[in-house]
Amino acid sequence: MMVFGFDLPLWAVFAGGIVVVYIAWKIIKFAVKILLILIVFLGILFGLDVIGFFNWIQGLLSNFF
Repeated sequence: MMVFGFDLPLWAVFAGGIVVVYIAWKIIKFAVKILLILIVFLGILFGLDVIGFFNWIQGLLSNFF
């Protein structure tokens, strides 16, 4: 098989394809983990805001200072 002017054997093309798919899978898996961590973090912040945690801290600090 000719790739960029070089004659590569078919097994090398398949091996390269497997490596590319493996690296792409690792990148996608990492991105999904980061997305889930971000969703959980924002959910916790939203929950704290709903129960009034930040208003309580603001009131506590304004009374202290």
